[in-house]
Amino acid sequence: MALINSVITWIMKKRIHQIELFMKYPHDVQNEWFKRLVFAAKNTEWGKKYDYSSIKNPHQFAQRVPINDYESLKPYIDRLRKGEQNILWSSDIKWFAKSSGTTAGKSKYIPVSKDALEECHFKGGKDLLSIYVNNNPDTLIFDGKSIAMGGSHNISEVNSEEYYDGDLSAIIIQNLPFWAQFLRTPNLEIALMDEWESKIEKMAWTTMQHNVTTISGVPSWTMLLIKKILEISDEKNIKAVWPNLELFIHGGVKFDPYQREFEGLIGKEGINYQETYSASEGFFGIQDLSHSKEMLLMLDYGIFYEFISLAEIDKENPKVIPLWEVEKAVNYAIVISTNAGLWRYKIGDTIKFTSLDPYRFVITGRTKYFINLVGEELILDNAEKALDIACRKCDARVDEYIVGPVFDKNGKPLTHEWLIEFAKIPQNKAVFADALDNALKSQNSDYEAKRYKNMVLQPPVVSEMPKGIFYQWLKEKGKLGGQHKVPRMTDERAFLDEIKKLVHD
Repeated sequence: MALINSVITWIMKKRIHQIELFMKYPHDVQNEWFKRLVFAAKNTEWGKKYDYSSIKNPHQFAQRVPINDYESLKPYIDRLRKGEQNILWSSDIKWFAKSSGTTAGKSKYIPVSKDALEECHFKGGKDLLSIYVNNNPDTLIFDGKSIAMGGSHNISEVNSEEYYDGDLSAIIIQNLPFWAQFLRTPNLEIALMDEWESKIEKMAWTTMQHNVTTISGVPSWTMLLIKKILEISDEKNIKAVWPNLELFIHGGVKFDPYQREFEGLIGKEGINYQETYSASEGFFGIQDLSHSKEMLLMLDYGIFYEFISLAEIDKENPKVIPLWEVEKAVNYAIVISTNAGLWRYKIGDTIKFTSLDPYRFVITGRTKYFINLVGEELILDNAEKALDIACRKCDARVDEYIVGPVFDKNGKPLTHEWLIEFAKIPQNKAVFADALDNALKSQNSDYEAKRYKNMVLQPPVVSEMPKGIFYQWLKEKGKLGGQHKVPRMTDERAFLDEIKKLVHD
């Protein structure tokens, strides 16, 4: 295994030069990908509809092609799932990443072409390891096994051809190259199980027998596996089971609320952490600096980027800008055109650039999931940072939470309610609520203004939820495992009322 580690480490380091090139010439790389995407799709149904053959530059592209969301592309995607081809993209599409994003009832089926799988998703996976190896030249992660907390997939047959849909992680796991399959655990039969509770049990018994050096996945589901292994092994921390565990690759949700509990499960020796920004629609960012949580925007993955300022997002004709027009410290919704046929597609996430040379950013939230009852414009980034501050002040830890509105009997907004499942309960919940309120004020001046002397918004209500209630809620909605996660913020009461009803039933 030492020889394998040395060879793979050498291969990974070679990619760093290419990453440095797109960091140095970002606009050239984006323009080149723009031309390649438009050229590749010019003879598709979509390309003919918008006359891609005559589009010469991003400005013409923006004038001619509308901004899209899933609903506007769904009729085309439905036809792809029935076996038609050459509609949105030139190569055949037989994989569809099933994505719900949150607990919304309707699933999305995001097309995944072979080009996207190889040029985007696989490339992103290799790059995050290349960056890690470059930052940690003495790493031994390839001496052992890796675990990916993946989901499941289904196979259907259309006109004698097999079509697949499922979590993106499951699609990636099944299509990994042989060398990557050799380095992962558990076997595919267990990794692709769809019954999540049985899957965690089998994963625990199987993986604890191996020398695991790397784990990747959504923090909440990864912690579930670790807790199950500790329960079976009767050990106090996971380093006692996997002494060579070195790296946790995380994404999907903010890690800050989970980090303290995660570190407690790991043990005093600790491990390294690396954040990625990967979704069903594409692989977008990798944390490339060990000392900073910002991520590098990956520009050579077959994706052309555009951005809409959050201030413009609800306008009928919002101003859409290319990468070279963005500014630092502005919240932007991301718009992508990809080598799987997603054209000028709003993925629903918001980011803020922290650097323009190279382009680094932090994820700030979702375009749909924020609270703006009375102009407070509270976004996920505010909530996560404030919660972390309150937890540190009150020596508390949070497992899961959701924030929503409280209305009076006439429907007038009164305040925000935080449903929180604590991993460690604060000694004084009133002090915790006050610390949270003050931290929110420090993070968001609009919130602070609306809280002034309780004139517009009352102090936030913190409601402690019993252990396991969010898990039970996800289970009842059929949303266990994979990429499913609790929506953090909402302007409506529906999710909060469903969770509170479970508590009282």
